[in-house]
Amino acid sequence: MTYVWADRTSGPTRRTALAGLVGGAGAVLASGCSPSGASPATAPEDRRTARAYASASGPTPGVMTLFKDPGFNFNGLLALGASGYGAGEVGEVLTAVNTINKAGLSAQTYTETFRKLGDQLREPPQDSEPGAQTTRFRDLRAAQYYGQGLFFVLGSRTPGSEEQLYQAGRYAWDAFCRRCDPPPVTARVPYGKTPLPVWFFRPDGSGERRPTVILTNGSDGQNVDMWTYGVPAALQRGWNALVYDGPGQGQLLFVDQVVFTPRWERVVTPLVDWLSARSDVDSGKIALTGLSMAGDLAPRAAAFEHRIAALVAMPGVLTPWLGFPPEIREVLTPDKEKTNAIWNNEVVPDLPPSAAATMKKRFEPFSVPAMLAARKGKMFTDFYTPATLIKSLDITDVVGRIRMPTLVLDYEFEQFYPGQPRQMFDKLRAPKDYVKLTAATGAQLHCSPMAPQQHCEVVFDWLQEKLTGS
Repeated sequence: MTYVWADRTSGPTRRTALAGLVGGAGAVLASGCSPSGASPATAPEDRRTARAYASASGPTPGVMTLFKDPGFNFNGLLALGASGYGAGEVGEVLTAVNTINKAGLSAQTYTETFRKLGDQLREPPQDSEPGAQTTRFRDLRAAQYYGQGLFFVLGSRTPGSEEQLYQAGRYAWDAFCRRCDPPPVTARVPYGKTPLPVWFFRPDGSGERRPTVILTNGSDGQNVDMWTYGVPAALQRGWNALVYDGPGQGQLLFVDQVVFTPRWERVVTPLVDWLSARSDVDSGKIALTGLSMAGDLAPRAAAFEHRIAALVAMPGVLTPWLGFPPEIREVLTPDKEKTNAIWNNEVVPDLPPSAAATMKKRFEPFSVPAMLAARKGKMFTDFYTPATLIKSLDITDVVGRIRMPTLVLDYEFEQFYPGQPRQMFDKLRAPKDYVKLTAATGAQLHCSPMAPQQHCEVVFDWLQEKLTGS
C-alpha cells in the first residue's frame, strides 16, 4: 500500500495526490494523522519509521495483521489489546475479524459486525442468570465494540445513526460503572454552558485521601479507552482516577455538539477545582495524562494549571495539524473565501469515497456543521473554520511554561506523530523523562495498541515515583 503525495513544483497534480488518499485513508483515519504528516524537523530515523509503516511491505510492521487496511487494522488491534483489562475478548474480536474479512472489509461490514456484537453482549445469555460481575464485564466489552463501530459509522450506509451508536456505547459504559464496587462518583463539572460529565473511580469507599490521576482522551476515543489506559492501573495502586468528556469528545461532541478548544486549561482547571474540594483527594498529588491527541491537550493545560503535580504525554504532540496529509494542509490559506473555494471546487470533487469518509471523520470533532453534514452523507463546505481551529492547537510556544515533572512517551513505528515526542521533550524545561516503547516487547505503534498493560506499567511506575517517592 503506497502513499502518493503532490508536489506543487513538479510531479503529480492535486488530483493524483488525492487519489493516493485511497491507500492512506485508513491510516489517516486511525487517529487523525498520516505517516506522511511528519514535521520537516523530524529526525531521519523517525521519517524512515513512518515510511516503513506506510510501505507496501505491510500495514503493521512486525505485528499481527487483522486487516490489510492499516486504519481498520489499528482499531482492531486496540480492541484485541484491551482484552488484558477486560475491555475486549480475544475470541470475540478475532471472530468479528473473520466475519468482516469474509464479508469483505468495509466501513459497513466493520460497523455492522461490531454493533451486532455489542447488541449480543447487552442481552443476557440464554438459559442463565448472569451474576453482577459477569454482566458488568459484558457491558464493558459491549462499550468497546460499540466504540469500534462508531469509529467507522460515517463511512457506512447509515451515517445518520452516529449519535444512536454513541448512545448505545454510553449506556453500556454507564451500566458497567453502576456495577463497579464501589461505583464511580458521577457528576457534571461546570464548563461554560455545557458541564463536563465525569466518572470518579475510587479503590474503596473509605474516604481516605489519595493521589488522583486525571485521564484525558484523544480526538476520537471513548470512555472505555480510559479504562484500558489507566483506571485499573490507578486503582491497583490505591489511587483515584477521573475519567471525563471534554469538548470535542464523547457526550459533548455527539450529543451536546461542542467541539474542541485550544484552551484546554479551561477544561482541566474546573476538574482540578472539583477534585480539590473532595476530602478523598490529596490535592497536592493530582496527575494528568493525555492519550493520543491529548498528548497535545494535557501539556497545554499543564502549562497554565500549575496545581498538576505530574504530567504524562502519550505520546508528546506539539502540532496536531501536521498529522494531516500535506495536500490537505495546503488547502488552508489566510483567506476564508479562497480556502473554501479550493476545497469545494478542486478537492471535494476528486476525493475517492474512502478519502471522503476519512475527511468527514477527521473534521467532525472540530466543526458541528461538518458533523451534521456527515450524518446526512454529505461533505462539509466550510474547510477554513475547522482547519484553522486544528492549526490553533499548536503548543510549540507554550511547552516551556510547563513546570511539573513530565514523562513523554514515544513509540517505535509511531505512525501518526513521528518525531514530535522527541521535539516536545527537547523543548521542556521542567524535570523530564523520555521513554520509547518498542517492537522488542510488542509495544510498537501509536499508543501501544497490543500492549496497554505494559504501557500502563511504564506510566504508572513513573507516576508512583513522582507522586509518592516510592
